[in-house]
Amino acid sequence: MNKRYLIPTLLFLCAGSILWLSSCKKINEATELGDDLIPPVDNITTFDTTLAIQAFNNIFDLTNDSTRSTAADEQYVGLITNDPLFGRTDAKLFFQLKPPFYRYAFNQTEPDSLLLDSVVLVLHPTNVYGDTTVSQTFNVYEIDQSSVFKSDSAYLIRKPNQFAYNNLLGTRTFFPRGFQDTVRAFRDTTPYQVRIRLNDAFGQRLLNYDSVGVNGAYNSDTAFQKKLKGFAVESTNGNAVVGINLTGANTKLAVYYKWKRPQHTAFDTATVAYFNFTSVYGAGQANIVTRDYSGTSWASAANDEVEDNQIFIQNTPGTFAKIKIPGLIGLNNRVIHRAELIMEQVYNGPTDSLFYVPGSLFVDAYDPSISKYRTVPYDLLMTSTGGANYSSFGSYPTVAKDANGNTIRRWRFNLTRYVQHVVNGKLPIYDLRLSSPSYVIETYGIPGLVTDGTIAIQPLTPVSVTRGRVRLQGGQPLNNPQRMRLRIVYSKI
Repeated sequence: MNKRYLIPTLLFLCAGSILWLSSCKKINEATELGDDLIPPVDNITTFDTTLAIQAFNNIFDLTNDSTRSTAADEQYVGLITNDPLFGRTDAKLFFQLKPPFYRYAFNQTEPDSLLLDSVVLVLHPTNVYGDTTVSQTFNVYEIDQSSVFKSDSAYLIRKPNQFAYNNLLGTRTFFPRGFQDTVRAFRDTTPYQVRIRLNDAFGQRLLNYDSVGVNGAYNSDTAFQKKLKGFAVESTNGNAVVGINLTGANTKLAVYYKWKRPQHTAFDTATVAYFNFTSVYGAGQANIVTRDYSGTSWASAANDEVEDNQIFIQNTPGTFAKIKIPGLIGLNNRVIHRAELIMEQVYNGPTDSLFYVPGSLFVDAYDPSISKYRTVPYDLLMTSTGGANYSSFGSYPTVAKDANGNTIRRWRFNLTRYVQHVVNGKLPIYDLRLSSPSYVIETYGIPGLVTDGTIAIQPLTPVSVTRGRVRLQGGQPLNNPQRMRLRIVYSKI
């Protein structure tokens, strides 16, 4: 709250102490709006009003979403085949694992001194989104040499069919749960592993490569990539996606083998060599996630020209909603103590626990003067450390109950300063956008000022793609207590 309102606010609180006691329900509702000091709603000096919302479902596509995957991001692989609200999700993972150094060699450079035991691709799982009681089948392929896959590129998450892969190296069917259980393998006893045995022919190939000469596979990173472009992992069945930490200690290619000591005739020494995802030699990665909404509730509601009673928000790559607040037009000047855009989840039964809500939502504004989206002026604020006030802005939900006692999530976005400048005639009325992005790159600042410009990547916490979706009540019907709405607590001037 502006300092110049603090003294009048305190006077209102003192003078209205009797009204406070007799109107506790209204007062509690007002102070629930946020941590700022808000006068009691007494309908004498302080009032409240609720403005209707118009909401429209829409979808991101390649023309309006440039989200790219980086190695530091949590990656997802798997297949969701039965989400009743949002349909099908297919998450594929592409990456490179490389020797620890070049020139690299196994214990002996002569191939006939090495004997393959097995070769295993190990992935480091971090979480599961979806139904863990349905089995998943992960297939591992080799990326074709003809593919454009590169180690120095960040690839779009939502652009399918970017990379060719054909050579099936291995497959594993499992239930995506119990990753915290300890796995016991040769020289490797740790939890959090998905182990996929690859075929012996591929393992023998790795042993046969040498590091001698300019064309030796282990002579340099360039030479190695000409022999092994990378791996592609996809799922052929299941109802969940698995989060993978590419940079984790348990993501590796394990080559188990025996070797002969000099002057020995028997393969008597067992060992293991690890290839890892490493930034030293620029290991490449891409996480490609595609959605199919055919036959879903979202598909039947998605029409940008018709106001929707229910709003469907899915994390990147996903959906968004356009929000209009026509009641702001002609709203006369007043002191805005609090203005909040309130929205509530519509309960969807047991599937809400499988396909849970996003960790955060985000509201921004379309500025027609620059034909771009911008952060909400005055209310979304950058911090000195490069983040933003996502918590006080309202990006994170609170737990609530609907009329039937079901546990739901509620969001309250603080638009107080924006609305104040609208009623003062200092800002136009923007169309708003509601989404669940993993990060934001857009115009930030106060329109018309020199400081107005594009912000750097600002991650929302928790940062994620792929997981999280929610169905919200739209702005209709007006008699629905869960309807999306803008509540304003104000004083007259």
